[in-house]
Amino acid sequence: MTPNIFFSRRIRKTPFEDRVYEQGVKGFTVYNQMPLATSYTTVEDDYWHLREHVQLWDVACERQVEVRGPDALKLIQLSTPRDISKCAIGQCVYAPLCDEDGGIVNDPLLLRFADDHFWVSIADSGVLLWLKGLAAGLSLDVEVSDPDIGPCALQGPKADAVMQSLLDIDVHTIKFFRFVEVELAGVAVVVARSGWSGQGGYEIYLKNASHGLALWDAIWEAGEAHDIRAGCPNLIERIESGLLSYGNDMTNDNNIFECGLDRFITLGKQADYLSREALDKISRDGTTIKLVNLEFDGGPTPPLRATWPVYAGDEQAGILTSAAWSPRLERNIAFASVGIEYANTGQALGVKPAGEPATREATVVPPWRGS
Repeated sequence: MTPNIFFSRRIRKTPFEDRVYEQGVKGFTVYNQMPLATSYTTVEDDYWHLREHVQLWDVACERQVEVRGPDALKLIQLSTPRDISKCAIGQCVYAPLCDEDGGIVNDPLLLRFADDHFWVSIADSGVLLWLKGLAAGLSLDVEVSDPDIGPCALQGPKADAVMQSLLDIDVHTIKFFRFVEVELAGVAVVVARSGWSGQGGYEIYLKNASHGLALWDAIWEAGEAHDIRAGCPNLIERIESGLLSYGNDMTNDNNIFECGLDRFITLGKQADYLSREALDKISRDGTTIKLVNLEFDGGPTPPLRATWPVYAGDEQAGILTSAAWSPRLERNIAFASVGIEYANTGQALGVKPAGEPATREATVVPPWRGS
């Protein structure tokens, strides 16, 4: 029997939580001190529906750290090796945050509202206190706060049709990783063309959490003609789409080069950033490990509670960080962190799932996105 997770006041309630229960949620995880649904029917059934229709996700756990004031850009630039000075107002950018050793602190989406006003839409780690510490330690003229913002997401190939019925503007004018501030069913929101799936859609940032159920109901009513369901980030789909999970596929012990995130950053940008010296050194010296895509044989695997060992012959070559059975590709797919000498496409490896007596044959493969 699986133990229950009991929610108390320490686990903050989301603006949409009542509707999540009404839709028959099967399980939760805890993310940024808030509940995040993990499945509604089965992970596989949720996967197929996400690929074919449209889902409404409660992702209020994607907390916004608001940074505003004369030194807002300076603080943001300090926290990431990406050059944020080039981010336009109304634009979102993916910007890994890195500490003084080059370790990844978080991999958020940044939204820029003005020259001196940003939201940092975070994964599961303590970015609020980290940025507050940097600001206080450097006596920056900036306010860092946790505003009353509750995101939900509309994801899937029918998301455009649903959103178009809700907004007075042509939704196709909202380009990828751009956002607009609008009213949706009389509720003030920020609508961004973004989301943690490869199926397309929107993230809708509710500015006043007390209107959460009204917003959910308005989106739901518009989606009923398009077979809308409640959903959540899907393990199978996000691995297929190459979406890494902070805390699973990367932690503060990893750097951007190990995880293939260096394409998002700007080494040597003019503004000072905390990780400059460390990342310059890693760039010169190279890394000893790399995150790769794996396929491995056998039937569907048990859920990962911890990493599984990956072998090259009798020698441990690394660890497997996320895995799922893909019903579309009809194979197990995974991310693994392995020694750089084992990271080439076609490399034969072995995976040892928890509780199984033998290893399963595995191969390093190219990304599945678009396959």
